[in-house]
Amino acid sequence: MAKPVLIDLDDTPTLTPSDAPPVPDLGLPDGRAVKAAAALAVARPSRITRFAVWALGALFSLMISVAVYDFVTGLLARNSWLGWLAFGLTGLAVLALLGLAIREGMGFYRLGRLDGLRAEVAVARKAGDLKTAGKATDHLLGLYKSRPDLRWGAANLAERRAEVLDADALLNLTEAQLLAPLDLAARAEIEAAARRVATVTALVPLALADVAVALFANLSMIRKIAVIYGGRSGTLGSFKLLRRVFSHLLATGALALGDDLIGSVAGGGVLSKLSRRFGEGVVNGALTARVGVAAMELCRPMAFHALPRPKVSNLMSRALSGVFDGVSSAMTKPR
Repeated sequence: MAKPVLIDLDDTPTLTPSDAPPVPDLGLPDGRAVKAAAALAVARPSRITRFAVWALGALFSLMISVAVYDFVTGLLARNSWLGWLAFGLTGLAVLALLGLAIREGMGFYRLGRLDGLRAEVAVARKAGDLKTAGKATDHLLGLYKSRPDLRWGAANLAERRAEVLDADALLNLTEAQLLAPLDLAARAEIEAAARRVATVTALVPLALADVAVALFANLSMIRKIAVIYGGRSGTLGSFKLLRRVFSHLLATGALALGDDLIGSVAGGGVLSKLSRRFGEGVVNGALTARVGVAAMELCRPMAFHALPRPKVSNLMSRALSGVFDGVSSAMTKPR
């Protein structure tokens, strides 16, 4: 009868759960939706693509024009009343197109005016000349003279500017009196957009839905910020401003992890332990807030000097206050 085989395990190390390899870290959420929206916004088609679009657009416009001409002349030949009615409607359509073109042109003009004022203020601050600073202040007052929400600030500025004998102090007073209320309104728009992007990213599981929401939410936010600072733009101007904002952020690497995003990413990392989408929502909201701050810098007629530049961490703490608290507490509650 065979005897059992004994194996001596004295030399074999004893394994404990602490010796098991760590669970692979899937990484912190990186704000894929906002970064994808930025890539879409700054993407430039090739020359052949632009030429093809131009050629097809010209051909389509010619076809429409010839079809309308044949339609109107045919009606005039058949029935003069219907022909003249079609001619009048065609004239109204042309006037509407001219109105849209004028609106777009005025939008570009207003955005250019903000750029010019920002450059003028920078020159006046660098030169330290009181006369030049006074002209810049007058131009800013002219920009906002029809704004009822700035009447008190404009009146206070007009009353106190005679007491200021220093160019830098006059520009600081102008910034504090005219732009402080506008900064608060712009911050509110940024917080609303960040909250919207974070919530949709966390709760909507559809593929590419978060990218579409991030793109349109950022476009709407940038357009509203431009309106707040007096740079109301049309459709083309809004897309140009969106492109400028994202190009600036990508060129400076501001869509990467930075000091002002560490708190938001850390919060997103904690939430990602509960749900990956919650973590992505926090980081996408933080990146949207950073886009909003960049839009403020581009639309503001004065660079931040007397007033503090908004911090992404502060904006996110206000935007997401209470949004994920109930969800995270419910998921961590013992059953």
